[in-house]
Amino acid sequence: MAEAQSRQVIIAGAGIAGLTAALAFAERGYPVRIFEQAQRLEAAGAGIQLSPNATRILRELGVLDALLPNAVRPEAVVLKNAATLGELARVPLGRAGEARWGAPYLVAHRADLQNALMTRVAAMPDVHLTTGARLGSVTISSSGITAAADVGGRPVAAEGFLLVGADGVWSSVRGLADQGRKTKPAKSHFSGELAWRATVSADGPAGQAFAEIGAPDCVTTFLHPGFHMVAYPVSKGSAINLVAFTRGERIAEGWSGHADPAILAGAMRRTAPALARLAALAGPWAAWPVHTVDQKQPWVRSGRIALVGDAAHAMTPFAAQGAAMAIEDAATLADVMAASPADLAGSLQIWEGLRRPRVVRVARRGALNRLAWHAWGPVALARNLFLKMRTPEKLAADLDWLYGWRV
Repeated sequence: MAEAQSRQVIIAGAGIAGLTAALAFAERGYPVRIFEQAQRLEAAGAGIQLSPNATRILRELGVLDALLPNAVRPEAVVLKNAATLGELARVPLGRAGEARWGAPYLVAHRADLQNALMTRVAAMPDVHLTTGARLGSVTISSSGITAAADVGGRPVAAEGFLLVGADGVWSSVRGLADQGRKTKPAKSHFSGELAWRATVSADGPAGQAFAEIGAPDCVTTFLHPGFHMVAYPVSKGSAINLVAFTRGERIAEGWSGHADPAILAGAMRRTAPALARLAALAGPWAAWPVHTVDQKQPWVRSGRIALVGDAAHAMTPFAAQGAAMAIEDAATLADVMAASPADLAGSLQIWEGLRRPRVVRVARRGALNRLAWHAWGPVALARNLFLKMRTPEKLAADLDWLYGWRV
């Protein structure tokens, strides 16, 4: 294997995790080859929340400046009772949050983040992206790893020393890496939750309906038994991203599926009429089945494969940390590998040992949020009382371990 190939990092997936990994490795002098299954890069989903632990890394990778003109810096996260629209709690963000955690909290459209990442990737001469590449096999030897892909019916192979599986919750790398293992392959599992997404013009009827009950310069979360809705501005404030969560039956895998609107309407019974009006004006809603991946499964396979982001540990989105964990994974992987390049297996084990406790803690925080936000009866009353007793300063301090994290 040629010297350049012996140092090459192969990445499967050109989403947030894959592009961040490409930049992190390229910044440390590694040549990178990216295989992306899609013919064209299109950002799945709509809005995204990027907390300071993520934007700090984006700043270090030279991405943040390209993202800022299209992003919004919310002043706070505001929790409201969906039935009364009364405010329950407020976590200060904006300048206060940036001073506290050393980086901004941003909300943005996923397409704007992906464009900012791609702009930076395009400026890296040693990063090569191949789209329309369906990964078919991996071959591991003592000297490296070869990934073979089908590109429009043409076989294409890349050699390197490491394959990074950054291809999301329905990862093909995870399946290829599990071939030949005696244990059952790690698959994604439907969580029982449906995410309902809509993006509306801030100046349109739905945007005006939100302005009447929400905080246009904040991330507003409406809490209700068995349901919650999150709303925040994106695209320089010209649009409002809405996402609601309910229980539901499994639907086809994908980011823009179809589910019975009666499920959402039923979950919103007894919410404030103004909130129900917002939901009606925002439709039609696209449904997304929330899938998770068992975090007990190993993220390092065969000594030369590392899974990052959703491919490794897809979690429910109730801590708004899915993208942040992928960004952290990618940056720390490149850091650990660069610190000890001669010991690949040892470095990968160190990386997984560093990342797993944090990812597990974040996933548990998300599970706790889900229980609290969807609570019923006396539990909901106790939650409301607890939140009202917590000052904004204490609520911010509760997040220092999460938002103040550094690579």
